[in-house]
Amino acid sequence: MAVSASPINRTFSVAPMLDWTDQHCRYFLRLISNRVLLYTEMVTTGALIFGKGDYLAFNDEEHPVALQLGGSNPSDMARCAVMAQERGYDEVNINVGCPSDRVKNGSFGACLMAQPEVVADCVREMQASVDIPVTVKCRIGIDEMDEYEDFSRFIDTVANAGCDTFIVHARKAWLQGLSPKENREIPPLNYPRVYQLKAERPELNISLNGGVKSLDEVQDHLAHVDGVMVGREAYANPYFLAEVDRRLYDCNGLPISRDEIVLNMQSYIERQSQVGFKPWHVARHMLGLYQGQPGGRIWRRYLSQNGTGRTPDPDLLLNGLAQVQQAREDVASRVS
Repeated sequence: MAVSASPINRTFSVAPMLDWTDQHCRYFLRLISNRVLLYTEMVTTGALIFGKGDYLAFNDEEHPVALQLGGSNPSDMARCAVMAQERGYDEVNINVGCPSDRVKNGSFGACLMAQPEVVADCVREMQASVDIPVTVKCRIGIDEMDEYEDFSRFIDTVANAGCDTFIVHARKAWLQGLSPKENREIPPLNYPRVYQLKAERPELNISLNGGVKSLDEVQDHLAHVDGVMVGREAYANPYFLAEVDRRLYDCNGLPISRDEIVLNMQSYIERQSQVGFKPWHVARHMLGLYQGQPGGRIWRRYLSQNGTGRTPDPDLLLNGLAQVQQAREDVASRVS
């Protein structure tokens, strides 16, 4: 049995976010940081095996990039892991954290924390089929199974099957009574539980996820765990990633500017040839690019008003940038 021994640097990663971290979003985020580990949206085994779309499409520039896979049938999971490796993904990650009803009804996601042997069987078959790392993203507990002993038992069972890398959302999930959105906010964060896991299992690679909003917080957590995964903050305020390479990876050089990113993404839009593609498919991920900057609201409004509808602006990003630059000049003139 091949045991995952990943060369991937997991110090900082961007979380898999359903309907958000598609290939256009990941290309955009990669422009901002060369080093962060990117994850796809969750893709189910059913979609990969029976679906007609290309659910594995990604841009070469996205590396390192991991596929997050949803499923619980070991042979199907292994089959899809092979597909991911053949397409060039750097990692395949098992979703044991999503609490949505459509995930629960498919017998995968957070409900699998109550079935650690199922997850262990998936890990064994996947690792026997591929050479890329097989990792697990989970919660600290579900429903009434929320004591440290329950969490530790899950980790031990899956680790003993060969998985050495866990990304832990430091909240439990309520599978009854809370929506997926509420499960990201209402259950309290319990970072010490993740710290304890790392202290007790130092041989495992443990990343922490949940509620992290600044690089100062990331660095504080890194004193206790191997990596930090950030989700909503990286999406809502993507330029937050611009300092990651310098502060966490000791990379020299100035980060790319927001305006340069816009020009790069306009070129990216012009290269797209998929049937039905619209500039909004890219621009919707960029609404927060100028957050906190002069013209930030104007940027969001321009993209939202001109990127959708029957006749979207083909030069959407360039014209939005012009609006931002004018707002910037207006502020500078008032100051002077």
